Amino acid sequence: MSVIYGERVRLRAVERGDLSKFHEWVNDPDVTRGLALYLPMSMADEEKWFDAQRDPNEKPFAIEIRKGRAWKLIGNCGVFGIELTHRSGELGIMIGEKSEWDKGYGAEVMTLLLRHSFGTLNLNRAFLRVYAGNVRAVRSYEKAGFILEGRLREAVYKEGKYDDVLIMSVLRSEWASRNKEK
Repeated sequence: MSVIYGERVRLRAVERGDLSKFHEWVNDPDVTRGLALYLPMSMADEEKWFDAQRDPNEKPFAIEIRKGRAWKLIGNCGVFGIELTHRSGELGIMIGEKSEWDKGYGAEVMTLLLRHSFGTLNLNRAFLRVYAGNVRAVRSYEKAGFILEGRLREAVYKEGKYDDVLIMSVLRSEWASRNKEK
């Protein structure tokens, strides 16, 4: 798999050298507020995640943005849980670099992941789960073309309260139609 380039971001293979930054992010309560993580992660946990045997189609990507002539690591993302029979996969993203939040990078990354899902992996449906209280993320996903398809009521308990989990998706036909218009 080659590097996937967008207008302001690129997605590349995750390297072992990225793990220390990932470890920092997954232990930051502000970052993990929107993630399924709820316990501290050790560096050994990160290394185990990196070394895990995965389907080659489910390799995670590092998210980088251009800073001058260099690239800056700001998060990671990927497609996982691919169901070949149904041509469906789940998308995930973590923008860990808080100084880069609210700049539209999440929507651009999700657009690139959709292009990868439909154009490279030949999926028919790409979906994600997001906490209803994570309004910033929901808006970002809508901007990338995701449509709300369901709500799991009080499905997650985090920070002393229950929150709904929203299921959002994009179908290949919707993605093709949207990209034909551009």
